[in-house]
Amino acid sequence: MTIASVLFVCVHNAGRSQMAAGYLQHLAGDRVEVRSAGSMPGNQVNPSAVAAMAEEGIDISAAQPKVLTTEAVQASDYVITMGCGDACPIFPGKKYLDWALDDPAGQGVEAVRPIRDEIRGLIEGLIAEIDERAAKA
Repeated sequence: MTIASVLFVCVHNAGRSQMAAGYLQHLAGDRVEVRSAGSMPGNQVNPSAVAAMAEEGIDISAAQPKVLTTEAVQASDYVITMGCGDACPIFPGKKYLDWALDDPAGQGVEAVRPIRDEIRGLIEGLIAEIDERAAKA
């Protein structure tokens, strides 16, 4: 069975996409290949995002924002955008999802928690979809 690959994209690759990648890696383990990138990557992962994920027992402190590349999109089955607008290249045969999430940039951990919790719910739904597609393959 081939494993699905998922690319999370937001502008700075410092908050939403890093939290989503952390959850997917944590909840799906080896069943899914996880990537994240930003159209204009920041210098570091948002400390409030790191703290909010640590509360869930997920360590994203070593993650580094990466620039979005055409190759990353081409190598992914699912491309999930989070407010990167038209910066995300579109290729046929990929499943594109756009998750409208508040941007945690500059927010304290109290403001990041509801975003984190919303991401977790979306990730759980995504894993269910990936598992369902794999079962039919």
